[in-house]
Amino acid sequence: MTPDALTRTVQDYLSDASGAVVLEDGALAFDLGQSKYSISGDYNKCLLHLWSPERNTVRRVLDAEVKNGTLRLAVQRLGQSRPSRLEICRERDRRTPSARKIARSAYQQKLRRALDRHFPSFAVARLTSGVDLEKSFGPVYARGLLRKGQSAFAVLGVNAEETQASIDASLTFGILWLDVCRASQPGKFLVEGLHLFVPQGCSQLVRERMANLNPSAAKWSLFELDERHDTLVRIDCTDRGNVFTRLVHAPDVSAAFERFAGSIARIKAILPNCEVALLSAAELAFRWRGLEFARARLAAEPGTFRSVQEIVFGVGAEERVLGEHRDRSHEDRNWPLFLELLTALRDNRHPYGPRQHPLFRLRPERWLESLVVADVSVIDERLRSPAQDSLSEASQFLYSQVPAFSGADRSMIDVLTTTHNDRLAIVELKADEDIHLPLQGLDYWSRVQWHHSRSEFPRFGYFAGHELSADQPLLFLVAPALHIHPATDTLLSYLSPEIEWEFVGIDERWREGVKVVFRKHSKRGTRLGPDLLTRAAS
Repeated sequence: MTPDALTRTVQDYLSDASGAVVLEDGALAFDLGQSKYSISGDYNKCLLHLWSPERNTVRRVLDAEVKNGTLRLAVQRLGQSRPSRLEICRERDRRTPSARKIARSAYQQKLRRALDRHFPSFAVARLTSGVDLEKSFGPVYARGLLRKGQSAFAVLGVNAEETQASIDASLTFGILWLDVCRASQPGKFLVEGLHLFVPQGCSQLVRERMANLNPSAAKWSLFELDERHDTLVRIDCTDRGNVFTRLVHAPDVSAAFERFAGSIARIKAILPNCEVALLSAAELAFRWRGLEFARARLAAEPGTFRSVQEIVFGVGAEERVLGEHRDRSHEDRNWPLFLELLTALRDNRHPYGPRQHPLFRLRPERWLESLVVADVSVIDERLRSPAQDSLSEASQFLYSQVPAFSGADRSMIDVLTTTHNDRLAIVELKADEDIHLPLQGLDYWSRVQWHHSRSEFPRFGYFAGHELSADQPLLFLVAPALHIHPATDTLLSYLSPEIEWEFVGIDERWREGVKVVFRKHSKRGTRLGPDLLTRAAS
């Protein structure tokens, strides 16, 4: 393959693999969720540059092949003649199917022994990890039922070799399994609740979620199973105050925009309608319909202790530095690439663009978020919106992509805002069908409630000049009406009654403008939106 063909192959693969991992000689080298890369085809060579806060690597790509969804590269280290192997995998679980099957079968036996030992008065009625796609169950989780007389408990467990994302998602499937057990045994015996088993040291996020479920709907129990020593520890989920989360200080928007005025003017001279989002006091992002294409940041000037501004560009984990000069006497070889990217964004990322183009498909939730942030009152008329207040005031009551850190989980709240009565409101958005939407919204609600109950938002610079209502936050879950997972109603029915939520279904053509077609409220039931009412009447 020619260097140009190699460059295109690597770029095409990585453009659709934002969360991929890079393996070198079988060992994990980079996680592209936290790392960056650039690809160069200059000087008749294809060079792949990967870097993170811990490592910096440059490899010359000699050959490329996509096999079983993995990009396999023959690469050469600088200064060495022998090639080595580099693999880029979209799937974080790199075990073979047979290895996964063996591990899950072994775990099923360990879980059965633990149940027999710790619940001697109960009989294990059944235990399976079979696939049941109709009810959304895959082979990741072992599912069973403990029974004693007319009493029973649903059981679900996940082994330590599964990804942390699968462990965190276990409560979603535990609730669904509980509901299936209750529906399949009507009148025979009472399925009182759920016993959920997770690996040792991995229960933090699940515990926070379980603490906010309805205790009247079921008895909830969480256990950590040490597979090596066959020990079982019950985790206390009753203490809702024990939330391991931290809040990041809100940066000074006016000062940051003034600091980066030159960079903002430079980008907006080419793409006037792009969105500018402040990431921190030292960095801001430029986005087109929610898709980030460049950043301006403070960097250390080589050989000095001074800070200078630099602009980097690229989509996803790809990153190139944009030089300061654009005239012919100081040629910047990245400048044509930057203009090419902006042209591609304008031509492809718009409501009527080519739906199969990567730039149209990337980050649909960010696209939806950009529309909601522009006028959040389209979701609910109670919410404050920049369309109703001056732009200078908007940053004081509406924040997008707010860090919601909890231990190792570094999630972002899509939109955090207030009502006209200064009551906090969380807006969680999904552009595609997602079974985890209710419990992800629950995560953000619990963390916002934690900080709000301690009056931390004003202390950390949020909602300046507004005295927040003492009421608990509102939770809005937003998704296209035809892309709502069938299990959503079941999951919502088990949330704590003290959480006031509203599910908002929007029109499928949301890229042309967000329109609400129905609402389902935790207390009021389902209400049709004006758009759907008009269709029903006709």
